[in-house]
Order: sequence, then C-alpha cells, then structure tokens
Amino acid sequence: MKERLGISNGNRRSYPILGGRLHFVKFETSKITECLDFIYSKQLHRGGMESHYHNSPANGNAIIKATGGGAYKFADLFKEKLGVSLDKEDEMDCLVAGANFLLKAIRHEAFTHMEGHKEFFQIDHNDLFPYLLVNIGSGVSMIKVDGDGKFQRVSGTNVGGGTYWGLGRLLTKCKSFDELLELSQKGDNSAVDMLVGDIYGSMDYSKIGLSASTIASSFGKAISENKELEDYRPEDISLSLLRMISYNIGQISYLTALQFGLKRIFFGGFFIRGHAYTMDSISFAIQFWSKGEAQAMFLRHEGFLGALGAFLSYEKHGLDDLMAHQLVERFPMGAPYTGGEIHGPPLGDLNEKISWMEKFVQKGTEITAPVPMIPPGTTGLGGFEVPLSKGGTLRSDASSLNVGVLHLVPTLEVFPLLADPKAYEPNTIDLSDHSELEHWFTILSGHLPDLVDKAVASEGGSEDAKRRGDAFARAFSAHLARLMEDPAAYGKLGLANLLELREECLREFQFVDAYRSIKQRENEASLAVLPDLLMEIDCMDEETRLLTLIEGVLAANIFDWGSRACVDLYHKGTIIEIYRMSRNKMRRPWRVDDFDVFKERMLGTGDKKPPPHRRALLFVDNSGADIVLGMLPLARELLRRGTEVVLVANSLPALNDVTAMELPDIVAEAAKHCDILRGAAEAGGLLVDAMINTFDGSKNISPLVPLMVVENGCGSPCIDFRQVSSELAAAAKDADLIILEGMGRALHTNLNARFKCDALKLAMVKNQRLAEKLVKGNIYDCVCKYEPAN
Repeated sequence: MKERLGISNGNRRSYPILGGRLHFVKFETSKITECLDFIYSKQLHRGGMESHYHNSPANGNAIIKATGGGAYKFADLFKEKLGVSLDKEDEMDCLVAGANFLLKAIRHEAFTHMEGHKEFFQIDHNDLFPYLLVNIGSGVSMIKVDGDGKFQRVSGTNVGGGTYWGLGRLLTKCKSFDELLELSQKGDNSAVDMLVGDIYGSMDYSKIGLSASTIASSFGKAISENKELEDYRPEDISLSLLRMISYNIGQISYLTALQFGLKRIFFGGFFIRGHAYTMDSISFAIQFWSKGEAQAMFLRHEGFLGALGAFLSYEKHGLDDLMAHQLVERFPMGAPYTGGEIHGPPLGDLNEKISWMEKFVQKGTEITAPVPMIPPGTTGLGGFEVPLSKGGTLRSDASSLNVGVLHLVPTLEVFPLLADPKAYEPNTIDLSDHSELEHWFTILSGHLPDLVDKAVASEGGSEDAKRRGDAFARAFSAHLARLMEDPAAYGKLGLANLLELREECLREFQFVDAYRSIKQRENEASLAVLPDLLMEIDCMDEETRLLTLIEGVLAANIFDWGSRACVDLYHKGTIIEIYRMSRNKMRRPWRVDDFDVFKERMLGTGDKKPPPHRRALLFVDNSGADIVLGMLPLARELLRRGTEVVLVANSLPALNDVTAMELPDIVAEAAKHCDILRGAAEAGGLLVDAMINTFDGSKNISPLVPLMVVENGCGSPCIDFRQVSSELAAAAKDADLIILEGMGRALHTNLNARFKCDALKLAMVKNQRLAEKLVKGNIYDCVCKYEPAN
C-alpha cells in the first residue's frame, strides 16, 4: 500500500525531527526558589521523572538555555541548587524568535480584545512581516520585526509594568502585582482622574471629539481636592494608575507603528498576563489614537516569548520550519508539585492525578477548583470610553488552563484537496453564540453519566476503573465550567474542539476505548446479515442499486452512540430491526437532496457513460451497521466500477466510531462472503495469508483495483482537514472523489468545506437543534449534498 500511495518509509522528511510536548509554566522572579523546587521535583534537569525512575545518572555538566536578566542574576543559584549551567542567549533575539515561532506555528495565537470580547486571527505566515512587537516588562521595548532574525529596537519607554507596580506599591501598600490588579477591578478612576466633563460641566468637548468621560488629566482631581492619600480608595488609585500607563503605552506604540508604516502591533510581556482590563485599556488607546484604523493584538502565550526563543536557539532541533498543522494543543488537567501552589505539567502518576482531582471536589458534583467560581469584579468609570469587560478574578492557576500542552506531531499535514486552505473553517456551528454554547454544554453534560458507565464497563467495572471514571467526569466537567465562564480560554472554540477535549480527557485517565465491547458486538451482528443484503443489492438494476446504496448509508448512520435520541432507539429493538425501520422511512426528497446530480455523474444520461472515478476516499463513521451495512456496500459498488477505494478511519477511538486498526478485520470478515471485496482487499494488502487461506482459491479472482485503509490522524468524531495524517495526504494525491459520512464529519464539521475534487456529504441529522439551524428541518432528516470538483 505504501508503494501504491507513494509513501517512502512512512515519512517523507529527509532529516530526523524531534517529537514530544512543550509545557508552559510561570513563576514570578520573586518565587525563584519555588521554581527551582519545581524543576527538582519533576527532575527536569535530569531528563524528567521517567529518566530518574530508571536510575539515569545525574549529569553534572547539564546546560540549560536561558535569557533575560535572570539568566545572569540567578546563574550561580542554578549551579548551586541543581548543578546546572545557564547558557545565556540575547534577550531581544529570543523575544523575536519566540514571537515569530508562535505566530507561524500556533493556530489562533493572536487575538484582539475589546470590551471583554476576544476575536482570534489566523495570520498567513507569508504575510506576517513586518510588524511591531511591544514587549511590556518593567520597562517597554518596541521592536520592528522584518523577518526571522531581522529586527531592530526602534523605540521604548521607561514607563512600564515596573512603573505600575512601583507606584502602586507606594500608593496602595499592595504586597503583590496580582493584588494591585485585583484592586483595579473594583475601582472607579473618576474619583481620582480629572475628566473632560469635570472641566466642561459634564459636557462633551464635541468640537475636538472628546467625550465627557475622556480622561483630561490622570490623578488630576488630587490637585483641587483637599484630601490626603489615605482619603482615596486604593481601588480607585490602582485603576487610575493602570489606565494612565496602559493608555500611554498604547499611544506611543501606535505612533511608532505609524512612523514605520507597520500595520500590525503585537503586545506581549508579563505586565499583560492575560488581564482583561489591561488588554482593553491598551486596545482602547490604539483605537482612539488611530481613529479605528489600527488594532492592538495580543498573544495567548505572552510571557513565554523569551523562553521559547531560548529553546529554539538549540542547534539541530529541526523546529525552524514547523507549521501550524504539525502542532496540536491539548488542555489536560495539570497538578501542583508537592507542597506548592503552582499548577504545572500533567502528572505522569495516574493515582496522584486522580487524588488531585478528588482533593478539589466537594461532596456532590459542585466543582470548586480549578474552575473559578467567584463572580467577576466590576470595572471603573471614565477613560477614552468605558470598556465593558468585567475582567476575571486572577488566580494562581490561571495560566495552567489558558495555555495548553503543545504536542509536536511532524507527520501531520494539510489535506491537499482543500479548495482554499486559508479560507477553510471546519466548524459549522458558531459557539460564540452563548445560547448555542449553553445548548451543547447541556448535551455533553447530559451524556456524561452514560459515557462514564460505558468507560468503566470497558475496563471490567473494577474499583480502579470506577475511581478513574469519576476522576474523568470531574475533569471534563471542570473544563466545561471553565469554558462556560470564558469560551475563549483555550483559543477559538468550536464544537470539534469540545468533542475532542472529551476524548482527550478519557485518554488522560487511561480509558483506551470506552465502547470497545459494544463495537465488537454490533460488528458481529451486522456482519451476520451482510451476505443477505449484498444478494438483495445484486438483484437490482444499476440505477435502483445506486439509490439503494445511498439510502443504506443514510439509514445505517442512525447508529450513533453520540446521539441521545439514537441511544434511546437501542432500547426499542435490535440493530437489524432499527436498520430496516430506518430504510423503510427513506422517502425522497430528503432535506438536502442532490442524489440526481450525483447519479448523473456516476451513471451518465442516455448512451453517454462517464468514466469512473480514479480513487475515492470514504471517510467512515460508526462501527456496526454504519460501516458494515452502509459504507462497505457503497465501497463495493465503486470497486465494481473500477474505482480504487480508500477507507479513511480514526487513528484513535472516539465514541463508537470505527478505527483504522479495526477496519482490516471487519473487511476480512466481510470478504468471506464477497468475491469483489476479497479481491480488492488482497490487492490493497488488507488480507494476510491466514485470511486468504480461508477462501475458495478455485475462483482465482484477479482484482483490477485495490481496497485500502488509512488513518486520518485524529481521535475525534469530527475531522479538521488542516491536520491530517501524512498517510491520508498521500492517499489524496490521486483521489477525485471524497465521500464524507456522518454528523461529525459532514455536518458538525465540513458541511461548507469545498474541495478540489468531487465531494459527497451524507448524514442523518440526529439532533433537533442542529436540524433547525443547518438544514431547517427536523430530527432524522437526511442530507445528501453533492458538490462537483471546485
């Protein structure tokens, strides 16, 4: 199969490349001792806990790349405590390298933040440069970036995060930066600042475009009021100070960008630290001074630019040309190191992870942590205009949920048959609509108890499995609660992301395949009646047969354990009874009905017979009747017509979806009763000698075309064509027909996707809300959407 698909050694790279994961953990400089304790507890300076457990010798000459002032200030401390030498890298070099990496390699890294609303942008890396990088630390550096390794510091200001923290500490007696930010969320800066309305008797200065709420002078009221410092609320002082510094940084940044003709301004640095009101203040300043022509953009991984740049400075790492399709971000539940408060990388010890989940949950189902339950604070009044964002209570573990773990998967590629990869958006459902988000959260929460039962049963129902199942439910519920509070906490949220997050949580608590026994039972039941179905189909004329096959795919797609409505059907009859009932209700016209157009492409009109497709990619969905009684008979028909068929299935289990590992066995069983499937499976390398020997060799079948199986590179009910396996990308090379089947692949995602080749999308709608929104129909309506090559 590799030879036929043109795959060389399974990897077309000419050089070795690292795999693995990137974790992100923050420590303030004042907590350097805790940072060293954390590194030691995880044995990171010795290659991690796994190496430590295998008694790897300590490396007394270990060298770690580091940047910034701390690389000099704490070099002796690292050597003393950990025996590690710090290899110092230039700070500006690292900042720029880190920013370039993030903007090119991480999808939806950049976002705008206005009035509490995040909007993510995917920036074409070919159109990234030049841009202005504004790094706000103690002071502010403004760097014009023209390319990889090409930059210059063009401006800056000594009024930065250190100014805010220093003045704030003097004026409010706050003990930490976070405490100062917390105060700002409860402040009213109009009690301290002189506004335009204060000067003009609550009136706007409309002639020059200043509203009454515009700040005329930060801290200006302190001039005319006979008050001492203690007479002012610390909250009001903190907010006034925050806005004064944020607005000025925003103004200088815009003027610098204007001077050099730069269209993009990215803000980073530990001053921002994901604080909603800080981002809103900077955004309002940019909008005000540019008169709406420019926008402030922020980075999800801000605060890690220098660290990433230092990491990238290691030679021969193979990361210089990484693209977004090779990095997958996951959001597992982290855990604190022993005796500390910082939530770091996910624990390798499952029992410790489960104990951690149990520790943070009260009796019942209420989650108290790590999900923030404190109502958001209120913002102050005044400023250019009044930002509406209410911010969020800052927590020590905020970064552990907002920034995930980056999995490097170098074998992932962009699907080559997308008509326009830049415009492609897999998610059909818009979860930025709060009611839509709430609806799907309700569905996922309602489905959770049944899923836990299946998962525990798949592991034999042991006490250990029950404990893991309970921990999984708590972890996934915590994620849902976090996303309900802030849908953009993990980046741009789509339904596909939610469904994949659920599967990731299952795998995190070592549930390999929750529906394993159910899938096996349904496969056996469906294979038992397949011969009769094939005999029935073979007695039909060509046109009737094609319609029956499409009806069969739609009818069999009803078997979906991800749908509550369909789960209820399982209690009302056997698989075959439900399948035949569904087939009997297949009355055209369907809700979306392009069958006649598809039939004309397949069969032609009159004496004009079109050539068969060269290769068809069939993206299969559920196990059991769906694959055996629906998609396999359709694949058989295409093979009969001389079309190569590639069955594309999940790399990892998700609900009751069939996987690429399971498909060869299913095909082998089906081939026992069908010469066409047998010959094609032999040609596609799906049948080993032991299987072939069970057949009647006297028939001497000589197949013309192969039947193959490839994995899609994901473990979700949906598919994102921006990240597919290199195996699938190779199989797509000669394909001229795509058939997407099922709600996840053809409705939840890719209903609106356009391809360079012919595409047929088949699904039964098994959710009433989805039916109303996408096809303006009802539950159990059918979709047969055919789109000729774009």
